[in-house]
Parts: sequence; C-alpha cells; structure tokens
Amino acid sequence: MSREFVMGLDLGTTSVKAVIFNLNGNVITETEKMISSYYPQQGWVEQDPVEIEQFAVQAVRDAMEAANVQKDELVTISFSSAMHSLICIDENGEPLSQAMIWADGRSSEQAEKLKETNGFEVYSKTGLPNHPMSPLSKLLWMKEVEFEPYLKAKYFLSIKEYVLQKWFDQRVIDYSMAAATGLFNAKTFQWDDEILALAGIQKEQLSKIVPPTEVLTGIKQEVAEKMGISNEMPIVIGSADGQLANLGIGAILPGEVAITAGTSGAIRQFAKGFRISEKQETFSYAFTEDYSIIGGPTNNGGIALQWLKELLNYQGSFDEFTAEAKTVAPGAEGLLFHPYINGERAPLWNQQAKGNFFGMSITHKKEHFVRAVLEGITFNLYQIGQALENLAGEPEKLFVNGGLSRSELWIQMLADVFGKEVYVSESHHSAAWAAAWTGLIGIGKVDSFEEIKKNIPMGEAVKPNMENHEIYAAIYKKYEMLAGDIAKYF
Repeated sequence: MSREFVMGLDLGTTSVKAVIFNLNGNVITETEKMISSYYPQQGWVEQDPVEIEQFAVQAVRDAMEAANVQKDELVTISFSSAMHSLICIDENGEPLSQAMIWADGRSSEQAEKLKETNGFEVYSKTGLPNHPMSPLSKLLWMKEVEFEPYLKAKYFLSIKEYVLQKWFDQRVIDYSMAAATGLFNAKTFQWDDEILALAGIQKEQLSKIVPPTEVLTGIKQEVAEKMGISNEMPIVIGSADGQLANLGIGAILPGEVAITAGTSGAIRQFAKGFRISEKQETFSYAFTEDYSIIGGPTNNGGIALQWLKELLNYQGSFDEFTAEAKTVAPGAEGLLFHPYINGERAPLWNQQAKGNFFGMSITHKKEHFVRAVLEGITFNLYQIGQALENLAGEPEKLFVNGGLSRSELWIQMLADVFGKEVYVSESHHSAAWAAAWTGLIGIGKVDSFEEIKKNIPMGEAVKPNMENHEIYAAIYKKYEMLAGDIAKYF
C-alpha cells in the first residue's frame, strides 16, 4: 500500500508555513517563509500579496523536497489563513494595492463613526465588532479619501483569495473568511446589500461564498510544477486561523474553550448558530452552516512581555526573563498592569487604548514588573472570557496554544486566574493540522470534524491552585474597575 500524506498551508501574519502530516496527525516536516510588513505611515500596516503567493509556492515545494514525498503520495493541501486582510484587484487579477492586514489602523476614524451611527445594526448582522481591523472599515476609509486603487478596483480580495485566484483563476471565499470581512450577513450566508452600499461596492466585486470543505481542482500546470505536486490533486479551501486553532487543539464541544497566546491572543469557543453580545464585546464568525466561533481577540499577548524585556534591556532568554517573576507572590505586591500598549480589540474595541501601570511604589523591582505584565495579559484574557461566558456558559476545560503556552509559570497562572484545568497540546501546529483535517473531510478520507480529537497529542492537565484563584478573584475586581475608569481618557 502506498504512503499517504496531507499538507496544511498556513498563511499567517508573520510567515507562510507548509506542514506535512501523515493521516494520524504526526508532523513529517515543516517549512516556513517569513513575511515582511511595511509601515508607510503611522498606523498603516501592509504586506505584499505577490511576495506571499510566491512564498506559498516555495513553502510547498520545500516541504515536498524535505519530506521526500512524491506527487502521488500527497492526497490534498488545505488552507489556514489570517483574517481581515484586503487587497484592491484589477480586471486581470493583479493587485492595485498592497494588502492592508488586520493590524492596519488607518480606518480608526471611520470605524468610530460607524459605531456611533448604525454600528449595532451592522454588528447584529455580521457578528464583527466595529474596529479598524475590519475590511468594512478599510473600505469606508478608501471610499472617504477616494483611494485611487479603490476607485480603479474590479475586485476586493483577502490574501488567501488572491493566492487561490492566482492558482485556479477562481474567486472563492469560505464562510469564516467571509464573516471576517464585516460584509457577510450571518443570518442569510450571503453578502449583505445594505452594508455593501455603505462601502460603495457591488457583490460582483466579491468572491463566491463556499463551505470550508469546498474542493478545488485543476490547479494551473505551471504552478503545480513549481510546487512539485500533481495538477490533478484536489485542494481544499480550508478556513480562518482562529476557527482552525480551536479545531486543531480539540476545543470543539460545549464548554471547551481555546486560548491562543502568542504575540497577540484570543479566547474562543464553538457554538451552534449565531450569537452576539449586546455590548458588542465579542465576535461571532461562521465556520460551517451550523456552527460559528465566538470569542474575542486581544492585540496584547506576548508583545507586552517583549516590550518590557526591551525596555529593561534584559539580555537573557524569555524563559530566564519570566523566571524573574517566580519569586513574587500573586498580585505583584499591588502592582497592576493593563496591557493596552498596542491599542486593543476585545474587550475595549478601541485602537486608541493605552497601557497603564497602577500602584507603583519604591519597593517594586524588575521581578514585580515582569509578574504584573504576565498577570495583566492573563486578566485581559479573563475579562474577554467573561463576555464569552455570558453567551456560551461557564467553560469546563481550557485548551491553550501559542508561544506563551511554553511557559510553565504562565500556564499555572492561567489555571489559577480562571480556576480551571488547562490542557496544552504537544504540537504547535494546531491550525495547520486542523486545515489538513478539513482537507481530509473535503476529499472524503474522514467523516467529521469531531473525529480529530482522536488524533491530537495532549499533555497532562495543569490543575489550578484554588487558594491563588481566590486571591486573583479579588485582584481582578480592582483590575476590571480600573480598566473601565482609564478607558474614559483614551
């Protein structure tokens, strides 16, 4: 019997990764191409879609060569992708603009105007809070300033759509990526005519909306040859990275919550149907026709720790840096940190938010600041989690991935703050494996998303220290009160 492999192709914010798995989820090889981000003006963040498409081709080729996988042994490739990017495209499928990515903040004013006018109406249709990360806000900015690529554009695509168009000459978008535009009506599963009118565009300028298991065939021969794959191999469209991060770590059932804590962070849960927050604190993105992912993203995960490390000119490793906090008791002796140093999405949805240390005294040293930053990151996730709990009920299990999950100190802190057991996957390729699994469903190799649970290596659960949980519960009340007070001054 011939060998069989599957590939997850992850179009992330910082890199393109191609990961080859066997059908049991074991990693055979991975390759990575780092993506450049450009900052032409204050608050603007762009990437080159042409470069990313080329990197995707190279990553696939390098992975095939590194794993010594033959063309007929790879059964499918499926995608994971970062959300909220936007590119203006001409009639020939070529980009007229760079890709504005989720971190681009140039449409802050337009997002705020939308929030003050018919923002809740838009949110109640789309499940996407009003924020400059949204392609809707980006389009409103383009329209208002008469952005030349917008005026000339035949189509508007995300980075993943652009790659698929280059490979197949088709414009298709999965439910999750469509939901992340702010233009998708989650109740009808169609582009919303009224919202399109706000943005000044037509539905013909957007892609066909399809399920994540949609199979594409007939990749261009020249592209297949460059990648070292068969042009007859089916390729599955896949989904967005947030949904797949949950799926790939096994947080699928009611009460199972996933926390991603890398440079940024998020807390998410699958739910049946479409659920929104009256306070617009959370998102609700479709995954399949029956299930959506609800939760909230934060701009401020490990980036806050990186900032402090650089500020203090600490020359040791991250492990050594975080170890400084081990000598300090929970609460950092009264020092509190609100980690909004990079603006904030959930729970504030305010790009103008600023970080804050509260309670500093002459007795505080470096280790107190490290502990306070770690606790501030965790309290922020907990606050988003409270909004999520109001929609989906109390979490039963926490599943965690991302760079911070490699810190034993932080994982224990997370368990203590939430008062729940924490499960950490032994693999750091959760989204890529979930993309690959979605591909296997698409081509009929496996039957359901739920079956992935049998193919995820998990470590032992980290149990909460309930005494510390009680301490943190009291500290969090002050943290939450201060968060509301300082938000008045952003």
